[in-house]
Amino acid sequence: MSTVRLLDRIDPRPVLEAQRTRKVNFDPREVDDSWHHDTSRTTLGAEAPGPPEPDGVWRTACRLVEAYEFADPRIIRAVFAADAPLQGRDMLLEGRFAVLRFYFGVRVTDVIDEERPRDGDPSAQDRIWGWAYETLEGHLERGRMSYEVVKHQDSGAVELVIKAYSELAPALGVVTATGWRVFGRRTQLRFYRMCGRRLATFVRLHLGEDQPVPQRRIVDGLTLAPSDAEPSWWHRVSVRRHQPG
Repeated sequence: MSTVRLLDRIDPRPVLEAQRTRKVNFDPREVDDSWHHDTSRTTLGAEAPGPPEPDGVWRTACRLVEAYEFADPRIIRAVFAADAPLQGRDMLLEGRFAVLRFYFGVRVTDVIDEERPRDGDPSAQDRIWGWAYETLEGHLERGRMSYEVVKHQDSGAVELVIKAYSELAPALGVVTATGWRVFGRRTQLRFYRMCGRRLATFVRLHLGEDQPVPQRRIVDGLTLAPSDAEPSWWHRVSVRRHQPG
């Protein structure tokens, strides 16, 4: 079997195989106000009020979110089995902070596909699709992040809503913990903003300028997401930490 080089000098295939035995590294009952709690909202566009249109803003955004195309490759890249169903999908993430590279695992533990009363206005029903992943043993954080494409059916407005809670994993090494405290939180908040901007751009180009949406990049049965991620010369001088927790 050929070696797959999708991330910077890392062969993800054996790592993903080993990751299957790793468990989620926190209990939701541990989450309290000492953890970071984040919500990010980005308007993606609008379509006619009512249910989502066949090839409108909402459905286009859903396709891109399912494929993890909205992630900014300068910050996060992911590899996962191309034939893996979304529910239960294991993803190997490469976090990129300056010259640091962190490799860690997450698992999709929830797929959201529902109508939901709007917060603050129970009479309004929002159409929502998305998914959430949780951190696995070896991750430098503990927590959960969800990505939801929300259509406000009364107005037609569509937005990306990212919600997350997290804390630094215990017992990290000094170098890893220091690096995350210097770069991690700031980069994390920037990641939320860039996800929304990137997704909004893809939707606008597809619907406004008739450009095709990005297509999955599959090599030897593995998907690299986002599909425009490319190795850079920085990988030659980068410092790597594999499963730093």
